[in-house]
Amino acid sequence: MALLEVVGAGKKEKENFTVKDINFFQQPLEKIAIAGETGSGKTTLLKMIGGLAQLDKGNIYFEGERVLGPLERLLPGHPQIAYLSQHFELRNNYRVEEELESKNLLTEEAANNIYHICRIEHLLKRKTDQLSGGERQRIVLARLLTTCPKLLLLDEPFSNLDAIHKNIIKSVLLDIATQLNTSCILVSHDAADTLSWADTIYVLKEGMIVQQGTPQKIYNEPIDEYCAGLFGEYNLLNAANAKQFFPNAADKEQLIVRPEQFSITTESSNAAKGIVQAVYFFGSYYVVDVLVNGQLLRIRTGEKDLAIEDEFFLAMTNLL
Repeated sequence: MALLEVVGAGKKEKENFTVKDINFFQQPLEKIAIAGETGSGKTTLLKMIGGLAQLDKGNIYFEGERVLGPLERLLPGHPQIAYLSQHFELRNNYRVEEELESKNLLTEEAANNIYHICRIEHLLKRKTDQLSGGERQRIVLARLLTTCPKLLLLDEPFSNLDAIHKNIIKSVLLDIATQLNTSCILVSHDAADTLSWADTIYVLKEGMIVQQGTPQKIYNEPIDEYCAGLFGEYNLLNAANAKQFFPNAADKEQLIVRPEQFSITTESSNAAKGIVQAVYFFGSYYVVDVLVNGQLLRIRTGEKDLAIEDEFFLAMTNLL
């Protein structure tokens, strides 16, 4: 039996549905990411799953039982579903350990394990007003986990974090899934952050699921420019380059190619001549703008000695 099942879920604002006919299910321990631009309905869907927003259409089932909305419960929310808001709060002038003890349902040993996973052991004696944003987030997350949820809902957990704290929270979320056996659903407008974490990704646009699949499929085979753009840079090939690199494709097919799917090669029937227009250094790789068949294409390469006006041949990596 699925852990979670969303059946025809919809939510209205005034007269219009902002979330429309959402259908999917989640197996135990499956990590699901919901991606989409701001205003696509991600947070609303997450709150509906957690019982914090009332459905106007459809149903949501957790372990086979319908999730009740806030109009059907005295205290909104589901006792086995925890929701980490992007607007999390801690009480001021309390020590971290006091804040954590207020919700803890676990033994001391089990709670200490969660503090270790959340990388907050060194913060327990600190006052809550002496913490950075990333530290506060991990403490709120630990507080939620000590209530023993079976499903953890994460609303934009990477927002407003610097690179260091973003990498820490990514590691924490991976450990939560593997060490605590907690199922998770994560929403993010910065969809590229979900690729290394999720088992399944659902892409929302205007309240509807427009693509779903594994991270590899979503990234390498986006159905349109909207889905492609959420997960990073891409090239939409013009007619000449579509014919050059995909000779068997239909004429009306949109051909979207990631920068790293091109490679520099020798002259061949599958290769096209390109002229370098710009070179950008990104540490372990270079991004190069190349003029090919009248179109500016962006490629990613490890080649170090490229300069403007250099000429070379370009081919699709998977066609070599």
